[in-house]
Amino acid sequence: MSAQLNQRILSELESLVLIDPHTHINPLDPASHTLADILGYHYYTELAHSAGLSRNQIEEPGLDPKEKVRRLVPKLADIENTAQFSWLIEMCQAFFGFEEDRITLSNWESLYDTAAKKMAQPDWEEQVLKISKLEQIFLTNNFDDPLTGFDTKRYVPCLRTDDLVFQLSKQEVRDRLTKATGIELGGVASLNQAIGKLFDHFVANNAKACAISLPPDFEPVRVDAAAADVILQAVLSRRELSTDEQQTLSRFVFWTLAEHCADRKLPFDLMIGVNRRVYEAGVFQGQDLFDQRVSLIQYKALFNAFPQVTFPVSVLAQISNQELVSYSWIFPNVVTNGHWWYSNIPAYIEIDTRGRLQAVPRTKQIGYYSDMYKLEFALPKFGMYRRILAKVLTEDFVIERRWPEERAVALGQQVLRGNVESIFGVNGY
Repeated sequence: MSAQLNQRILSELESLVLIDPHTHINPLDPASHTLADILGYHYYTELAHSAGLSRNQIEEPGLDPKEKVRRLVPKLADIENTAQFSWLIEMCQAFFGFEEDRITLSNWESLYDTAAKKMAQPDWEEQVLKISKLEQIFLTNNFDDPLTGFDTKRYVPCLRTDDLVFQLSKQEVRDRLTKATGIELGGVASLNQAIGKLFDHFVANNAKACAISLPPDFEPVRVDAAAADVILQAVLSRRELSTDEQQTLSRFVFWTLAEHCADRKLPFDLMIGVNRRVYEAGVFQGQDLFDQRVSLIQYKALFNAFPQVTFPVSVLAQISNQELVSYSWIFPNVVTNGHWWYSNIPAYIEIDTRGRLQAVPRTKQIGYYSDMYKLEFALPKFGMYRRILAKVLTEDFVIERRWPEERAVALGQQVLRGNVESIFGVNGY
């Protein structure tokens, strides 16, 4: 009986057309061209490297896409136990008619050729979106992105601000800012003006959020403008900053971004806890990890200072989820946001989903985002989350709490899509 109930709830969730609130899609080239675009995703290259394939074999300059896949295929047997491998098989079955549950030396080449032929079809992007039941995709746009050449109603811009906060002392970043805004930096007043112009540009092009990825030791606090100006003048005179000065400048820029989010009523997505280049010999995007030093107590000044700004928060470590649940429980402006990176496997998603649904107001949960680089990944990633969500709704709400089935489905629909609409102010494509 419970299996039938679970399947009915899952079917309702699977019928829902979705908005993906965080991706790394290139809107000018959103879908894959070969199987190498799929197997080149960092999850597969880092797992293959971890299992013994050398980085040189994976990242050899000028490597032909088909040869890259040929090199990765023997390592797939070592990772077939992983959730990421299940995504790969689900994609190949759904999009390319693949009928097996393993990719091997005997079948990979025919799969590669079939996939390449399908992906070469002129409407491949539309096919993927239709099969995936996906109508809008949030982007991750550099602050100097012109936001031209694509439909900003379908591919929704999001102002990514990591470079502004942590790399402003680099001449290259300041040059990009000047080119994008037409404003030459002379101090904090002109910096604030330039940032304001960036926000105006993004909002005029349908941007629905500002976003940043943050290291575990970052603590945003308000910095006096005069103190920040002294440091910025040192930057402009090409003096190298001390660690403390760099931290102060980063805090000032971050706080300025929050002020502009408040002025424009934009949510500020915080992705908290990543340490860059922990494994320095790792493959591209396979070098970053987390540790347990991060705590949301570091963000109390921010959350208290900007009650009018919504902060969708993602935590890199599953061990941080209880703290995120508690902050979203107490702070009206803190929202739980997806299952990020190393927390994005079923064992952690199920625990985290249960905790959030049992403790956080239903209006304050963004259930999932794909974090994908190519469109094909939406289908297996959201499929994984839907199955887990259906299981939790079945067991915890219909069976345990005796909710009517329709009521549980409505909760799932709100977490999957409704809250994305209300929090980010979108209404579909």
